Amino acid sequence: MQWPTFNVRPYVCGGVGRLDEAVLAALREAGPRVRPALRTAEAALFSSAPLPPYHRGPEPGRGSTGPQDAGQGGAGREAAGGGDPARPDAAREDSARTDSGTWAFAWGERRPSGPAPWITVAETYETPGLIDDGDRVTLHAGGLGLVDVYYVSVGGAVYFSSLLEPLLALARTPYEVDWDAWAAIVQLTFPLRDDTPYAQVKRLAGSSALVLGKRSGRIAVERRLPRWLREEPFEAGRSAGEILEILHEVYKEFDSRPLLVPVSGGYDSRLLCSVAVARGADVESWTTSPDDGTDTDIAFARAITRELGVRHRVIPQDPAAYPADALAVARRLEFLTPHHAWYAPFAREVHRAGRTLVDGLAGGPLLKNFMVSGAALEASTEAERKAALLGSLALGAPSAPFLSERAAEWISDSVRTAFAQSTSMLNGHRAELPLSVLHTRTARGIARSPVNLVGPEVSFAAPFTHPDFFDAALSVGVARKDKGRFYREVLYAANPRVAALPSTNVVKQPLQRVPLRSAAAPARGYGHAMLTRVAQAVPSLLSEHLHAVVAEGPDALARFNGWNDRFWVRSLVLFGAWLDERADRAGDLTPPWE
Repeated sequence: MQWPTFNVRPYVCGGVGRLDEAVLAALREAGPRVRPALRTAEAALFSSAPLPPYHRGPEPGRGSTGPQDAGQGGAGREAAGGGDPARPDAAREDSARTDSGTWAFAWGERRPSGPAPWITVAETYETPGLIDDGDRVTLHAGGLGLVDVYYVSVGGAVYFSSLLEPLLALARTPYEVDWDAWAAIVQLTFPLRDDTPYAQVKRLAGSSALVLGKRSGRIAVERRLPRWLREEPFEAGRSAGEILEILHEVYKEFDSRPLLVPVSGGYDSRLLCSVAVARGADVESWTTSPDDGTDTDIAFARAITRELGVRHRVIPQDPAAYPADALAVARRLEFLTPHHAWYAPFAREVHRAGRTLVDGLAGGPLLKNFMVSGAALEASTEAERKAALLGSLALGAPSAPFLSERAAEWISDSVRTAFAQSTSMLNGHRAELPLSVLHTRTARGIARSPVNLVGPEVSFAAPFTHPDFFDAALSVGVARKDKGRFYREVLYAANPRVAALPSTNVVKQPLQRVPLRSAAAPARGYGHAMLTRVAQAVPSLLSEHLHAVVAEGPDALARFNGWNDRFWVRSLVLFGAWLDERADRAGDLTPPWE
């Protein structure tokens, strides 16, 4: 297994509860090289780089035993692997043991400067962490769960890792397939709840934690409402200028860094690049083809960067490299989404650039009702809103049936149930619709490109997810954002000339078609091999029509050039790639619809 290079965000693993040293050793051996960061009677933490705590204090009821709030560096970003002369012995190479006292660790790019409730740390800094407050040991995810925390229960303990693959060394073989996870990956392009392809391995969802009660010795899942749900936003009447001012304040955190702001033809990237230029930042802009069959992004980005006077570079994509890129991305993203194969050449170049990537993550849902249909806005009941929103998020109907009737019915029911559970905490919230998109598609699917393909090698900034901007944008009502009206006001406030340039969000001119990289001959060969794997291993998943297409050979896939068809093919090809690599260790592949 080729692991990422953990330059900015470290790889971590460990355990909580009645730990078995042999199991811990197996976990350490199964993943990237790690060193001890912490060892107590109830917890172990290992990291690929020195990982100081952001807090260390005395055991409750006792006097001071050491430096308080170790690792103080302000509430802004710190490289999680950075050194700290005040760190306890637990962070040293070979003597990681702390017998008493409280402590707190975080391994995202932004870390707190002192102790706080775990949900405050999660929602403010979007970082996972491990906390001992004297009574409980808590392993938590970030508020949206952008940085992965996977776990498996063995005996009386939970073992965790920021990569899924090492935990498979602890799972029983043959592995039990989680068909609910695959239902969501196939139909939505990302899993829901805490599901992964393996029934034994779970992923901590956003704003959730595993909590060990020291007295009881029991471990339980704890789910909390993040700030944006506890403090329901109200329409504050914020103007576009006020939103822009807040974005400028957020950018101050990055003022000293050379920036790379990718520009496409849409709203998010031109706003972020306009603000960077207005602040006099050292900024470059790159663009690559999203493989949508038009390359309109490249043409529009050239006009935007020319107007802004920014150095611009187009990252080419080679159709012959698509199969290798698609498989490499699938492996790196742990087979959890079919997205981002097109992003692979871009990510490789970013790793060499030495600049902080500024990503427009969450801009669409926060500022322009992205994926929120008119039917969802006009729905009069909760059930109607859920159905309309899920209809927008799910893959549209292909040109011909891809799934068998039994499989399609079971998958639809599974996804409907999982989606309702994943978004139940948002029911009735004023910002239910955009938050439903953020907590599902954005966090579980789209965030993978900056979080897992750019990071952990290179630092990335997501200004729209900063708490100040997030809260302000959320306070603007969905009606004001409908059809992108409010977003265009913000763009005009930032730079009216750039705002007036053509956008892929509102394309009025005819599009020039270009060949799809993902439909070229090399991609068809790869896709056909993976679909053949599906047809052989789980034949009842596919429709008779798709079985006939697969039987015709790779060139038969050339007929699937429609938008919906392409996404269905990618989802099923991802499943085939997983089967190709995991079926020998998987158990019974009989699906639940049989």
